[in-house]
Amino acid sequence: MKKLFILATALLLAGSATQLIAQQISKEELIFLTPDWKGERFPDGRPKVPDAILKRMRLVTQEEAWSVMKGEKYRYQFAGDWQTINPDSVLVGRALTATFMPGRPDVHRVTDEKGHTKDGRIKSQNAWPIDMLVKGDVYVVDQFGMHEDGPTIGDNLGNSIYAKTGNGIVYEGAVRDVAGLKEIGGFTSYFRSYHPSHHNPEGDLNTTLVGINRPTRIGRVMVMPGDVVLGRDGGVAFIPPHLAEKVVKTSEIIRLRDMFGHLRLREQKYTPGQIDTRWSDEIEKDFSKWLNDHVSELPVPKEQIQEFLKTRTW
Repeated sequence: MKKLFILATALLLAGSATQLIAQQISKEELIFLTPDWKGERFPDGRPKVPDAILKRMRLVTQEEAWSVMKGEKYRYQFAGDWQTINPDSVLVGRALTATFMPGRPDVHRVTDEKGHTKDGRIKSQNAWPIDMLVKGDVYVVDQFGMHEDGPTIGDNLGNSIYAKTGNGIVYEGAVRDVAGLKEIGGFTSYFRSYHPSHHNPEGDLNTTLVGINRPTRIGRVMVMPGDVVLGRDGGVAFIPPHLAEKVVKTSEIIRLRDMFGHLRLREQKYTPGQIDTRWSDEIEKDFSKWLNDHVSELPVPKEQIQEFLKTRTW
């Protein structure tokens, strides 16, 4: 009898777990898939890179981010060849992911039933992930490149996304209402194509939501919930959360060294050959003194410069 009770309990728990992760990943699974992140998390387990790191990330270039990630053996973290809204702006935030697949009636039906009856969702599936967005998020969507009759985002949902996050989107598919989306001031976004149609026109089911905050694919990148999105200069990098601080600090050091090197070249104190190669001890000492003398004037937080100077021996 005891064995039957244990078996029944296990089956009940398994059933509950299945319901929990029918679309949204469980907290335990998300923590399991992001093992190198040791910092704060959202209640659902999504890594929460600090706002201060996100703010500093806005000055990072794609080359700097890519170089750090490649050095850490993360080779497939950049996706290019986008159409853009506000291409001269920078998009930075934490990824909240959604995955759609080609429409399938049986899966779509039970997904709708679960969403409407058990989860209390009264809107269409394309709005469900948007309801979960918070400030600082970037909505990252795999819409499998769907073009005609594919767009799930137009200016109505675009306004909602921007109101919740202060950010735009990365969208592997087509969007609609581009003119309206451009009117949203800070809606810096990356998408594959534009089409004036709408997904799932009457009588033609073509998209079904299969995942929220699960690993998803954008281009050749596996994007994890909580990855730091860096969109600029026509491309998007997805930075694993545990590498975000290293990317920022490396960028800041490069930025300061470039400022110093360019200044000394204009002053003709050093030659291009001296600056373009490994710096001598004399130049390194000069650089440290320059940092210390201008610590409050440079485009890097004073605290970070002081921390950097502590690690130097000259």
